[in-house]
Order: sequence, then structure tokens, then C-alpha cells
Amino acid sequence: MLNLKQLFFFLVFFAASSLFAQDCQLKVSGIIYDIKSQLAIADANVYSHERRQGTISNSEGFFEINNLCAGELHLLISHIGCSPRSVFIHLTADTNLVIWLDHSNEVLNEVAVSVGRQSQALEPQKTLKAESIRENAASDLATVLKDLNGVASIGNGAKISKPMVQGLFGNRLSLVNNGVVHSGQQWGNDHAPEIDPLMAGSLSVLKGSAAIEYMGSSLGSVILVEPRTMPTDPHVHGAAQYLFESNGRGQVVNAQIEQKAAGLSWRFAGSLKKNGDQKTATYYLRNTGREEANAVLQLEKRYAKKWQSKLYYSLNSSKLGLLRGSQIGNLSDLQLALEQAEPFFTEDDFSYRIASPRQEVQHHLLKVSQLYSLDKNRGFEFNYAWQLNSRQEFDLRRADRGDFPALSLSENSHFWELKYHSQSAKGWHWQSGLQYNLRDNYNVPETGILPLVPDYINREWGTYFRANKQWQSWAIDFGARADYILQNVAAISITVPREVLRYRNEFLNPKASFALSYQFSKNLKTNLNLGYSQRNPAINELYSNGLHQGVSGIEEGDPNLREEHSFKSSIDLSYQPNEHWNFEALAFIQPITNFIYLQPQDELRLTIRGAFPVFKYEQRNALLRGLELQANFDPTGPLRVDANFSYLRGDNREEEIPLVFMPANRIFAALNYQLPSWGAWEKLELQVSNRFVFEQKHLLASQDFVAPPPSYNLVGLKASAERQIANNRWHFFVKADNLFNVAYREYLNRQRYFAEDLGINISIGLGLKF
Repeated sequence: MLNLKQLFFFLVFFAASSLFAQDCQLKVSGIIYDIKSQLAIADANVYSHERRQGTISNSEGFFEINNLCAGELHLLISHIGCSPRSVFIHLTADTNLVIWLDHSNEVLNEVAVSVGRQSQALEPQKTLKAESIRENAASDLATVLKDLNGVASIGNGAKISKPMVQGLFGNRLSLVNNGVVHSGQQWGNDHAPEIDPLMAGSLSVLKGSAAIEYMGSSLGSVILVEPRTMPTDPHVHGAAQYLFESNGRGQVVNAQIEQKAAGLSWRFAGSLKKNGDQKTATYYLRNTGREEANAVLQLEKRYAKKWQSKLYYSLNSSKLGLLRGSQIGNLSDLQLALEQAEPFFTEDDFSYRIASPRQEVQHHLLKVSQLYSLDKNRGFEFNYAWQLNSRQEFDLRRADRGDFPALSLSENSHFWELKYHSQSAKGWHWQSGLQYNLRDNYNVPETGILPLVPDYINREWGTYFRANKQWQSWAIDFGARADYILQNVAAISITVPREVLRYRNEFLNPKASFALSYQFSKNLKTNLNLGYSQRNPAINELYSNGLHQGVSGIEEGDPNLREEHSFKSSIDLSYQPNEHWNFEALAFIQPITNFIYLQPQDELRLTIRGAFPVFKYEQRNALLRGLELQANFDPTGPLRVDANFSYLRGDNREEEIPLVFMPANRIFAALNYQLPSWGAWEKLELQVSNRFVFEQKHLLASQDFVAPPPSYNLVGLKASAERQIANNRWHFFVKADNLFNVAYREYLNRQRYFAEDLGINISIGLGLKF
């Protein structure tokens, strides 16, 4: 018999033999491509967290890691000019990967791991890069999107703005959040979309035929806010970020955590933002602070191979101060405020206090999706979405009524959708859908003031189809939709005695789109897009009557407005002669019949709430046309130059005068240089940028209360670096906007009537991925 010593020796030997017998002879190999040029990427770093070692891709983009054990494997892929990407693999055998990375300055996508090439979109599409969102964490959605060519912002203050694409915004520009058209009080220039860019996985601007799929009043372009791809890694991962801004002494905290466990993928993310009085080049903007809280919850689960369920919930809550100097008590002071360099009520001291005038806004979005796959080529998708938007605007009121809102609106919306998609054997991809949307918008009876917009219920039924196919060098995409709208409106008369005025409006809005693409060679491609859209007048355009406190103006609607009819044509060209150069050009023309716009009147009106300029909704035939140019030059590995130019012209064709509130032409250029790694620090990058905005000279002096501001030039500077510590990735950056503290005013900022725009702002940020 074995004694104890022999038994112990036998057990240790057996365990060691089993350990060494474990299969650690597996390998992972692959090729890394650039998704845009389709060329192999050399010298890309591929790092294994488990092995704590890595390799570098060769001149053909090939990499290989040997002697791996079976089990879980995390890979980190990085290269000069793009963000590090993570790939999780459950390794059971030798594995080969094809990995697509994107070095474009305007991309935010998760790494694509596939076995072949990805299909190309037909319509012009721009998507923001991850760093652009992360390093603008304190900014609102419109400000973040301004980095994309053809996108501007219109609003009432530095962080109260909404995006404008090719001259259109608000009711004419659909903002789609996770497949659902954002439903709120988007008609106001001071009503920023209640969406935190930090909560998004990607921000895209589509300028072509994709709008057909979405219900709403878009006349061409669509902004897509898509959530992050759900995790497949069974381990808990996440990210955290802190940002400080010197202008307004703003702070941002953002965190997210995610995992896939027991077949359920989940993610929770949240952010807190706060800033005080912002500052121009020479003075503080009193009462321009902000407090904001955001949260997102995502759940996703697959049942067998055919069923998939998704749940998405987001909350945005904000408190926004409005410039105190924009609220004037009498006509003579208002005239003086429009003329003087510094606004009334300016103070020398900084404050975080948010007093009246101010806005308090909350937005909830809940979406539930159920997907069913008939087979690999066909499937159904059912979506239900609920949105609740609550908006309160507080004015300067007498006595003890300062805590009572002057405007209190609540909108409750319910959206149902059934979609079907199929892929035929001949390569045709078909999509179709049925949609219904119910919006109940009402004034909460607590203001003691006649409402600016009436109560209404809006019911909308819609259906659409879309088809596309690629063959050889050609691609085609076409579609159509129809929406029937029924509005029941209850307004209070402005005459005495007061009475309830009821209106019933019916509209039928058709849309159609056609896109054709031709690939002349691997370096040259062109797209043609044609689209027809009809939009009915919005409730505010028909029935507004009163003070819009958020923009410090009186707005008057016109119940006799008719539907808009738009026909948009665009052609874009993409040329990449070699791996160092890339050129893109886009031209468009868009005649719009019965174009509705807010025209400043030659009147300053005195009310019991103060003195304000008057604006009225009018309607004329209009013509928009524009040109967008972009060039990217990468002469060496470390150096990259990006430049773009945007030209837009809008005209009232009936009266042969310019359209108001059209963006001025602008040029943007950035020089990026990536330094060699220094010790453990990687991706050390310096950037110098320059934004030049021309004076809006296409405007008559009689069309506005004050002349458009002169042109301005803003210089920016940024430095960033990353470091890997154990399994954690750290990102650090510091940047300066308006580096030389230039005093300027932006034509599309309604606050320009009273004050200058922001002076120098230095941001410092620290991020962590784990």
C-alpha cells in the first residue's frame, strides 16, 4: 500500500500533469483593414489582456498570437489615428479574424469583426468619432454635431441650441433616438433636444433617402442617435469620465457599466453636468448656469435563434438659466439693449445660481422591441415607445409669483410600429412598415397666463416601403411613404370675453426617395439622391400667439398657412487617389413651395411682462442650395490634416429677397500630429484647429432688428494621451476653445441681440475604460 508521502507525491504529480496537458497550443490570427480605403493596416498593435503581451500587424495587415490556452480572451486593437477597440473571444479552437477599423475623423462605430466586406451606404452619411463626443462631454447635442460638415446650430445661448442641417432645423429636421422620432417641444429655437450625447453609441447625420423609414416632418435630413452595441462579454466592463471646464467652472461626471450574464445583456449609464455663469471675452453672462442629469438602461436577450427582446429607457432632466439681460422692462431700454455692447444687469462676480428667467425640462423615453426571424433572410420587428416631455419656463414676475411658471407644457406620446424585412436570392433587400403615433400636448393650468401654444391631440398613421440592391459597380435605393394626420386643437381666444376655439385639421403627407450609386473604380464613387416631401404646418406655426420667453420675443402664428412641398436633389463625389488623400464633395438644391419661416417684424411691443421684439410666421416659395467640400490628407503616419468648407444660400423666390436665419458660410481646418510613445504613454496627439465663419451678408438691413455680426475666427488647441495600466485604459486630454479669447457674435444665436458669445474655455478631462 502507498504511504501518505507517496500518496501526496502521486496527487501533486497527477495535478501537474493535468495542468501541463491543458491545450495551450491554440492561436488567434487575422487581418486588419481600413474600412474606408479597404487597404490593410500595418503596424497595428494587438494586445492580449490574459497573456499581457501583444504583437504588431505586418505590412499586409496580418497578425498572429500563438500558444494560447482555451478559454476567454480579450484583445485590444489600436493604431495611430483611431480609437483602441476591444474584441472578446471564447477560444475553443484556432481562430481567424477579419477586423475593420476606421481612421476617418468623423466615425464612431464599434470595431467590426466579420468574414467579408461591409456594404456601403448609398446616401451621404457622417458619423462622429468617439473622441469628439468624449472631449465635448459638457456640450449639448447641437454643439457636438457642429464638427460635421454642413451642420450648424441655432438657439438662444451657448448650451441651449438645436442642430441645423443644410439650412433646416426644428420641425423640418427629424431627430431619431434609438429608432424613435424624438417627440418634444422641438418647435422652439430655445428648446434644445433632451438628449445627452454621452449616452449615445453613435451620432450620425443622414442627408439622403434614409428618412423614408421614419415618421415625422423631415424635409430631407435625419439625425440618428443610436445606442451602443450590447455587450457579449460575460465579464463586467465599464467606463468613467470626469471633465472640468474653465468657462462657467463646469463639471461633468459620466459612468457606465455593462455585462452579458445568463444570456441577458445589460448596460446602465448616467451623467451629471453643472456649470455657472458663462463668460464672454470681457464679461460674465449673468444667469446662464445649467444643471443636468441623465440616465440610460438597456436590456437585451435572445430566445433560441429566432426571438430577441430589447428594452431601452432614458431620462433627461435639466435646469437652464437664460441671460438676465435679455428680459427688458420698457421700449426705450429694449432699444438701448439692442445697441449697447454689454447687456443690462451684468455683474462682475461669478455665480452658480439659476434664477428667473429659466427653464426646467424633463424627458422620458421607454422603448420595448420584439424581433422574430423567420430565417436568415426574413424577419419581423415590433416596437412600442412611450415619451413624456415636461417643460416649464419661468419668467420675471411680480410679487410672489416668481415660482409659478409662465409656460407649462406636457406632451405624452405613444408610438407603435410593425416592420418587415427580407433579402431575396437576387440580392434585393426589402423593408416595409406600419406605424401609428399619438401625441397629447396640453398646457398645465398653473401659469395664470394665456398659453403660447394651444392644447392639441395629434394622431398620425403611416406606412412605408424601401428597397435596395447592389450589383457590380451599381447600387440603387428607392422608397415611398404616406402619413395621414388628424389634429384636434383647443385654443383660448385672445379677445374678451374669452372662449374656447376648436379646430380640426386633416393632412395627407406623401414622401418618395430615389438614390443611385456608381463605383467608377476603387478610388472614385458618386451618389445621386432625389427626394420629394410634404410637411403640414406645425401647431405653433398655426396658432402661436404670445410671449415666447425663452427667446425673448413675441411670436404670432397664422391659421391660414398651407402645406410645404419640397423637392431635393443632391449629388456627392468621393475620391481617394491613394492611401494619403481623400476628397469629398456634395452639392444640393432644394426648392420648397410654401416655405414657413419666422420673420422679424418692424415692431417692438410693450406688454405687462416687459418690452419685446415681435416675430411672425410667414410663408413664401423658397430655394435652398449649397455646396460642401471636405479633404483629408495623411502624408505620413503621425501627421493628418482635415479641412472642410460649407456654403449655403437661401432665397425667398416670390419677393426676390434672402431668407432669414440661414447659416453663414464657414471653413474648418485641423492639423493633427501623433508623437511617438513615451514610456507607458501611448497615442500622444496634438491638434491645432481653426474655424472661420463668414459674415452673413445675404440679408437686407430691413429684415432684422440689428445687422448681422461680422465674421470671426476661432483657434483651438488640444493635447491627448492614453495609458494602459493592467486591464484598464486611461485617457487624458486638455484643450482650449477660442484660444485667443476673441469677442464675437454668432448670427444664428438669438442671444446675439443682447450679448457676445463665449470667450476662451479650457477643458481638462480624464477617462477610464475597464
